[in-house]
This record gives sequence, structure tokens and C-alpha cells, in this order.
Amino acid sequence: MPSYVGAIDQGSTSTRFIIFDRAGKIIAQAQREHEQIYPRPGFVEHDASEIWRNTRLVITEALSQAGVVPGNLAAIGITNQRETTLLWDGRKGAPLHNALVWQDTRTDTLVAQFAKDGGKDRLRDKTGLPLTTYFSSLKLKWLIDNVPGAGAAAEEGNALFGTIDSWLVWNLTGGVNGGRHITDVTNASRTQLMDLRTLEWDQAILDLFGIPRACLPEIVSSSEQFGIAGEPLAGVPICGILGDQQAALFGQACLQPGEAKNTYGTGCFLLMNTGETPYPSTHGLLTTLAYKLGDAPPVYALEGSIAIAGALVQWLRDNLQLIATSAEIETLARSVDDNGDVYIVPAFSGLYAPHWREDARGVVCGLTRFAGRGHIARAALEATAFQTREIIIAMSADSGVPIRELRADGGMVVNDLLMQFQADLLDVEVVRPQVIETTALGAAYAAGLAVGYWASPQDISDNWAVGHRWHPQMGEGRRAQLNAAWDKAVVRSLGWVG
Repeated sequence: MPSYVGAIDQGSTSTRFIIFDRAGKIIAQAQREHEQIYPRPGFVEHDASEIWRNTRLVITEALSQAGVVPGNLAAIGITNQRETTLLWDGRKGAPLHNALVWQDTRTDTLVAQFAKDGGKDRLRDKTGLPLTTYFSSLKLKWLIDNVPGAGAAAEEGNALFGTIDSWLVWNLTGGVNGGRHITDVTNASRTQLMDLRTLEWDQAILDLFGIPRACLPEIVSSSEQFGIAGEPLAGVPICGILGDQQAALFGQACLQPGEAKNTYGTGCFLLMNTGETPYPSTHGLLTTLAYKLGDAPPVYALEGSIAIAGALVQWLRDNLQLIATSAEIETLARSVDDNGDVYIVPAFSGLYAPHWREDARGVVCGLTRFAGRGHIARAALEATAFQTREIIIAMSADSGVPIRELRADGGMVVNDLLMQFQADLLDVEVVRPQVIETTALGAAYAAGLAVGYWASPQDISDNWAVGHRWHPQMGEGRRAQLNAAWDKAVVRSLGWVG
């Protein structure tokens, strides 16, 4: 049997290819960032052609680094930024418009329009999701309505819709020469067009939004053989697809109901496995697909989504030039003893869970002449922990299960100051696994299970190992004081637009 499994990890800011061995250890990896395009306030776009170019480059680089050829890979999996919406010409292979990124808020007027009849939760029973700018449905409607010729091409099936997983699989399996047009259940569950129970596109919702079925991909499971890749992975089976947060849940071995993980990346995403039952949320969370392995029943999750986490550090770096590199944020934050009563609510594209307020915008609160660069840096890090606390409270209320341990992954978990503050704020242990690239690892696991590289999900659990634990050290009085101040800051961010 071939020695390794590969994973394409196509994220919000970069694309990576990582090669794993049977123990889940990284053999080689390569990464390239892509441009963030901001045509207008609230508009966030990516060039899908650039993403596809970068994907080919990082595959070639990682294979070279590892000294292996495609034949050494048993399979590859794909994990991707979710909700980011693309419409491309199936005959020519070119995007009809830049991809609309999950953070994009240009559909806010459409949200208001469709929420007039039945409110923002009118589709929640079927889809598990509220009406908001976040999901793919209204982004696709915007493209169909605003890109010349897109509506007619979509009706004829010549314009193809997909999230980034669909774009990559289509290109890898031949593109205009017979490329397969698919998406897995986890990504489909984020479009707001799929019925959570039937795992099929819902015709009533398609009619509501004026979206032609002909442009939609086929919905498949998360782990099965989808096709054989061409160059630069010629002959390698594509066998796993998971949206990035579901991939992290899978890679963190949260395979039993009640187990939860938080991914600290561009945004912050906390998922709890709820088993084979899709539980509705009454506290501002999302009901979503966790994964589906082949013909096995689907597994569901509750999710809390935070739009801006690591992206706030990038904003301090790129927009304010407060730091030269993202890694400098911890050193700067440690230059002060506390946040100096400064709080940043990073509602750059509204507030996601549990608030779901498109009218919110970012605020910095509590400034005095005492406040300096270090306090701003510390407040930026702490904002991620405060937002996570709000999700934990909602998740415990929805599930009735208090979280006793939080498994953490993503780029920000190397920041010890943030992780300790998170444990302090939650009053529970925060655990970082030995392999923190759990998103790519989850996609690799899904692919490897489909070809028998790993025998069963038990192998995933056996591979998972603790890298570091942070134990709560903060007193209850200080915790309550900080949380109360954060709650006041959130209130000041609301109602800014409109």
C-alpha cells in the first residue's frame, strides 16, 4: 500500500498541501497566500483562478520537499473555506466573477428583503441556519442577478455554482474535459439550500431565491472515492471532502456526542458533535452536518461562528501597521500586565453567533491616555477569547451539556497568552493536540478511511494525543469583571449601520 495520504487545505488567506503518515504526523507541507480583494466596504473577494494556480504549486512543492511522487499517496482529501461562493463557466473553465468570500456582506439588503416574510429564522427548521450574509445562498443569488448572462447560463447548466471544494475537484478531475461537479454534505449544509434531513437540495428554497437547480453540484458523502486526479497528482484517488471546521472536528477526534473543538483561525469556529440527531438551536447557534462516512448515517453538530479572530491581528498588522508580523502580537501584548480596560469588538462584517447582527460594526472601548500599543494588542487577542466564551454559554444552553474541556487548533493556538486567557475566562481546561494542523488532518483521515489506509475511526482516536494543557488560574471576581466589561462593549457595537 502507498505510504502516505495528502490533503489540500484551501483556507481564507492561503492554500496548503500537507502530506501525512499513518500516525497522523506531517511529512511535508507547502503554503501560499492569495490576495484579499476589497472592492468596496463590506465586499470581500478572492480570485478563484489564483487559488487554483496556488493549489497546483503547493502540491508540487510539498511532493518535492518530501521526495515522493503521486504514486506514493494512497489518496488525497480536500478541506476548504466554507460558504465562499463561486460561479464559473463550465464550457471555458473560467470564473464568471471573483468568488464572494464568506465574510462578504453585500447581500445585507437581500437578507432584509427575505426576512420580511417569516423573519430571519424562516429557513432554520430545514437548513439549521438563519438568514444572514454569511451563507452561500444569497451570495449565489447576487451573482445570478448581477453578473451579465449568469442567470441564463445557470438555467442552462453552463454556469456552475460551487464552494471552493467543488472548484478544486472539478479542476483536478479534468475541468472542461469531464470534471466532476460535486460537493460534500458538510459544504452543502452551509449553502442554506440543502435540507438537513434529506441531504438534498430543497426545491422550495431554490424557488424562493430564484436559483436554478441545473447550476448546483451533486451532493456526496464526506468519505468515498470521488474521482482520480490529473496533474499534478496524476492517478491519485480523491476520497475526502470536508468543510474546514468539520475537518478540524474530525481531525481532533471529536467523534462522540458532546465532544467539542474550537479552531482559532481567520475566524473562530466552535463545533460540538451531537451524533445522528440535528438539534435545533434557540441560542443563536447553527445546526450543521459534522460528517458522513460513505453509506453510514450522517453525524450532526452545533456550531458557533465568529467572523473575526486572527483577522483582527492581520488588521493591526496591515491596516494600522502596529506590528510587522502576526507573530509579534504576543510579545507586544505581554509588554503590559493587563488590557488597561481596553476592549475591541471586531464586528467588521457584523456580529455572528450568538448575536447575528448585521448592523454591528467594530468598536474600541475604554480608551484613556494611559492606553498604549500593548493594551491594543492585548485587547485584540482577548477579543477572540471573549467571543468564544459567548459561544460556549450558548452551546451549553442548547445542548444541556457543560463543556468540560475545549480542544483547540488553528494558527492562533501557538499563542500561549491567548490560550491561557481562554482557559481563565472559561474556567475549563484548554487542550492543544500534538498535531495542530487538524483541519488538513481531518481531510486526510476522511480520504484515508475511504481506501482502507486507516481501518476505522478508532484509528483516528488512537492517533490523537495531547500537546499541551492550559489550566484556569483566574479568580472568579476578576473573571466576572472582565466579562461584564466585554458585554458592555458588545452593546456599543450594535446598531451602527441603518
